[in-house]
Amino acid sequence: MTVAPSAPQPDTSLVRLLAGWLPRQRWFGGKDGPIHDLTIGTATELLHGDPSLHHLVLDVRQDDTTDHYQLLLGARRDLPEHLAPVAIGRLESPGLDITGYVYDAAHDAELTRPLLGLMADERTVGPLTFRRAPGTGIRTDLDAAPIPGEQSNTSLIFGDAYICKLFRRLSPGVSPDLEVNLALSRRGCEHVPNVHGWIELQPGALGTANGSAPDASAGGTDSGGDEPVTLALLSEFLRTATDGWQLALTSVRDWFAQPAPPGPPEPPSAPTTRDAGAAGGDFAAEAERLGAATAEVHRDLAAAFGVTQAPPELLREIVFAMHEQLDQVSAAVPQLRPYAPAIREVFDRVAAEAAPLPFQRVHGDYHLGQVLRTDSGWTLLDFEGEPARTPAERRAPAHPLRDVAGMLRSFEYAARFLLAREGDLPPEASDELELRAQAWAEWNRAAFCAGYAAAGGPDPAAHATLVRAFEFDKAVYEIRYEARNRPSWLPVPLRSLARLAG
Repeated sequence: MTVAPSAPQPDTSLVRLLAGWLPRQRWFGGKDGPIHDLTIGTATELLHGDPSLHHLVLDVRQDDTTDHYQLLLGARRDLPEHLAPVAIGRLESPGLDITGYVYDAAHDAELTRPLLGLMADERTVGPLTFRRAPGTGIRTDLDAAPIPGEQSNTSLIFGDAYICKLFRRLSPGVSPDLEVNLALSRRGCEHVPNVHGWIELQPGALGTANGSAPDASAGGTDSGGDEPVTLALLSEFLRTATDGWQLALTSVRDWFAQPAPPGPPEPPSAPTTRDAGAAGGDFAAEAERLGAATAEVHRDLAAAFGVTQAPPELLREIVFAMHEQLDQVSAAVPQLRPYAPAIREVFDRVAAEAAPLPFQRVHGDYHLGQVLRTDSGWTLLDFEGEPARTPAERRAPAHPLRDVAGMLRSFEYAARFLLAREGDLPPEASDELELRAQAWAEWNRAAFCAGYAAAGGPDPAAHATLVRAFEFDKAVYEIRYEARNRPSWLPVPLRSLARLAG
């Protein structure tokens, strides 16, 4: 079935259609302000005919900032009904030789299938280069289906073989996700999916790319010239995997559903059947395995990219940046201000006790949503770093306990996420659930740290102040993010901060 030809009327300007459509997309990062200018930076025809496929880079200016977005644009004379939800409009645009209905082609299996062939053949089309990882083959007969509900990127599942991540908002240079996964795949790391291919835009196409292209046979990060811009990453699809965040929420839900024991929960050091460790199939056992997998990935990252001794001055600079972020977020989010003195005290203690520390490449945005549990163990995903950081910050070496702190924060999130969804509860019920959430978080935090230290990672207990500073910094980052993007989630980090700062 096709869309009725009576709606909508043709438009002569693709730019005008895009300017109206773009702000409604979940992955568009500028929803908090108007678009002042939109231009098409590059337009590359990948498939001619009806339908046709065009790759666009959109340059979007908002105030003094220009961001770049990737769009696979499909065009058809008649639009099938299943593509109507992703329609952009009807177009008559001789400038790009596109006429008819235009739409987001990431949702069209007929147009995404050719991407596999282009990567398998390592084709270059205009400013685009399609790459195949050395020593791998790529099937070209698979249809793709996008994963629903994503925000910052769009991932396509090709059969049961591959997952292709399309980076919507483009950053200059090589994606850390591609760079790290290539290096870890080369080392035979068991805790990352194998890379099969990727798509890149020629160096300098965004006007700000600096550095060097990723080397599939090396893990170095040296910069020396313009880098290609990573557009997409094709990896092994782990079809039996379960999301770590969902596993944790199931455990929390089961723990809350158990009858409340009399008195306060037992501490993690004295487990009994009353404890959170007994809930949800004993998630603490999985938390311990996840800690071990994290330490093993950190070891492989150190071998691939090297380790440097960061001088005390660098740690003091990092603490200064932590203070700056705290100042900015406290000014914008009043609910944070009561905890600021306790946070500053920990930051200052780290600066006062600063000593040389080993720095290396890390995950950078580590939480339960970035890990999958497969039949063979835990797999780590998405080495892109925090979305609000600059490309240089995402690729900068850091202490590995920064990742540990990120996962500890994620256990706090999982423990309290269901509480935030409960809404207003009577004070006694709310206090009881908070105690139970705290017990679950403490139990699994302890298990994760035990697994991490036993597998050779730096013992979090021996670096308690540093870990706490990283946790506070991450919590402040979370509060800023939630206040801007998901205000209804703001109580989640605030609840756990009240305990950490107490």
